Amino acid sequence: MKNAIPYNIIKLVSELEKRQYHAFIVGGAVRDLLMAKQPTDYDVATSACPEAIIEMAVQNDWRIIDKLGHNFGVVIILLDGQPVEVASFRGERYGEDSHKPEKVWFTDNIAEDLARRDFTINAMAMDLSGNIIDNFGGQADLEAMLVRAVGDPCKRFQEDALRMFRACRFAGQLGFNIEEQTLSAIPDNLSRVNGLSIERVKNELEKMLTAEQCHFSLEAFVESGLAACSCRMKEHGEYRSVPILPELAHLVKLPQNTEYHLFDAWQHTLETVRNSPADLVLRWAALLHDVGKGLPGIRGEKNGQPTDHGHDCEGARLAEDILTRFQYSPKFRKRVAWLIGKHMRFYVYLNGNSQNTLRWIRDEARSGRFSCSKDLMEAFMQLTELCKADIYAAVKNPEAVADAAAFGKYLTELIQNMPVHTSDLAYSAGSLTVALGDKKLIGPFLKKALLRVQDGNLANVEKALLDAAAKWVQRHK
Repeated sequence: MKNAIPYNIIKLVSELEKRQYHAFIVGGAVRDLLMAKQPTDYDVATSACPEAIIEMAVQNDWRIIDKLGHNFGVVIILLDGQPVEVASFRGERYGEDSHKPEKVWFTDNIAEDLARRDFTINAMAMDLSGNIIDNFGGQADLEAMLVRAVGDPCKRFQEDALRMFRACRFAGQLGFNIEEQTLSAIPDNLSRVNGLSIERVKNELEKMLTAEQCHFSLEAFVESGLAACSCRMKEHGEYRSVPILPELAHLVKLPQNTEYHLFDAWQHTLETVRNSPADLVLRWAALLHDVGKGLPGIRGEKNGQPTDHGHDCEGARLAEDILTRFQYSPKFRKRVAWLIGKHMRFYVYLNGNSQNTLRWIRDEARSGRFSCSKDLMEAFMQLTELCKADIYAAVKNPEAVADAAAFGKYLTELIQNMPVHTSDLAYSAGSLTVALGDKKLIGPFLKKALLRVQDGNLANVEKALLDAAAKWVQRHK
């Protein structure tokens, strides 16, 4: 086990021990090492007080990059280019705040420090020899693949409401189930979510979405009631309530047309997210791609089967609203909304003729949504990935997915010959100035040339553009 610990961590722990302090690797790093995974970061807990930790760092010329957690007993030291969180053994008491402790006290007892932690699999400590302190059955829960709260789950969630989101997140990251009592304690403590900041909730939600087994996270997140809660945002010195994701609740057990879908709308959504690449844009698009289904004005019936005509457009509108309140950038939310709004059109053109498909590409190139051909190409590649995941989730048919992949490849071939902006045209300013005889004419000519190339009436090669420029300038004169 010692060989798996990086040298900078060994150096830090050894230095603390040399000064007669107890020091252990704690938390997620211990969990990952026991699972034979390489930890992404290491946390160290020690009996040294924050002042002693800072003094040690200064004497060893180690850079301290964060003292903000000093009041909570946390000092972050940069060692060999890697930040390491060094925390004094401590106990905590929580008050009205849903995440930050009201009072922190330091202790020389590692057992008391581990007792304040969230889940058993994160409440273990390890020394440099690989000896494990496990007072709460963390190793047994790793073996059983369970996320279990330390002690009374209601108490843990009352202390820190973010732990309920972390339970869902760890389920997806590790592929574990949430232990029954821990899961059942979440609905009883949902009122505490009101005091969480939207930034912290968003951070946990993004980790859920990009987790390897994201469907475990999202299923617990929605069915426990967390998605239907509200958190808060501070504006102009005042807090206002912000809904999290209540738009997902109606999808649970929502029937779909059995001719085209194996699952209800929520299980289909989980499968779509699960089968899409672990990219935040795509995972958001997959999560919300059918959020418009089942709503008044959208849900209908034909031949005894449910229909949802227009759910793509309604879903795109809802996605814009949702991502706006989560404070995503305009570029991010517009791309997600575009993917949702176009995913049904992909299927229409998949079974249509090439002339209609080319017209679609040209319309998108002229829509003003894309800055260049590269941007348009990226959007259609993402759309292909979303639709592949959607198709597989719907019918579990590899041949249908292969057809979608082939159509996506065809779309990218069309885009290679479809400029979006005049900067995508194959010209040099010098040669074009000579052909036009006046540099001021370049802009007006390129606007005309762009339309002709998009229509397929002019090749996007320099010679063709220069010949067209010479003819255009004659007509212009």
